[in-house]
Amino acid sequence: MTQTNSTSLPARADWQAAVARYQRPDLRRSLWQLANTVLPYIALWYLMVQSLAYSYWLTLGLAVIAGGLLLRIFIIFHDCGHGSFFRSRRANDSVGIAAGLLLFTPYYQWRHQHAVHHATAGDLDRRGSGDIFTLTVREYLALPRWGRLRYRLFRHPAVLLGLGPLYSFLIGQRFAVPGVGRRERASVYATNLALVVILLGMSALIGLQTYLLVQLPVALVAATAGVWLFYVQHQFEDAYWAEHESWDYAAAAMQGSSYLKLPKLLQWFTGNIGLHHIHHLSARIPNYALQRCHDENPPLQAAHVLTISSGMRTLALSLWDEEARRMISFRQLAARRRPAAATD
Repeated sequence: MTQTNSTSLPARADWQAAVARYQRPDLRRSLWQLANTVLPYIALWYLMVQSLAYSYWLTLGLAVIAGGLLLRIFIIFHDCGHGSFFRSRRANDSVGIAAGLLLFTPYYQWRHQHAVHHATAGDLDRRGSGDIFTLTVREYLALPRWGRLRYRLFRHPAVLLGLGPLYSFLIGQRFAVPGVGRRERASVYATNLALVVILLGMSALIGLQTYLLVQLPVALVAATAGVWLFYVQHQFEDAYWAEHESWDYAAAAMQGSSYLKLPKLLQWFTGNIGLHHIHHLSARIPNYALQRCHDENPPLQAAHVLTISSGMRTLALSLWDEEARRMISFRQLAARRRPAAATD
């Protein structure tokens, strides 16, 4: 079961004052995080290329670690997008653009989409931008049979954690999202051009097959872990959803974002993003200050707590039940409708 903390939400002035103390990036910590993430990633990438001469199982073993480092690079990229990794906007944008090339992700478009996510998380009337698409029970039941099947396939763990992540980062990010601005569209085109240059360069240097044998498993590990993290951060049984008229920013952050408690090593690889309720209260807090903000402010500890095992169980939850005000599974919906069908 999901653990919860029943502490009431802190007053707006209180939580704003609390998080403000943690919003200033520390240049030394940011540079050290860059060094202890990017340099080992490059070294592991080189070792993976060399390992192909011995055993591809060895290559895949190294890919797990390299994928973890690529996920950590994504957290740096993510912080740059929020302007929280450096005090300088130019530094944030420069590092974000460079990290985006390693992640196959156009920085400015992703930054725009993610800002929309923060402004609309948990808002039933503003779903669909930068989040995992979620239907309510009524919306699902109103779909034709083919529509229901498509949604069930989309929400299946094999798609969410298998095909979906690779498609999203390797293919989906190659296109401009309708309605974005000129700079966001330009970032997509510039990123695509840069990736073509990188692909041609790596093909000439080590060969296309070698590049794909190394990069694809690394991308799969990072993308799958990243999508799972994003899923459990907002898709749990008691997650907060509300109509726009009654939507509240602090409630969406504290009740609609989980606190995913991970072992210290995994917390390092994931850049403390499991403290997602703190991050949604203030996206300007650098990832390395999230734990301290949480620990030093008991009123901010009122969050839904998940572990790896309980987080995996949330993958069955696919629909928002308007009546019960909670997430439910397709199986739960079927069980609820079965008695009604029997009496008809």
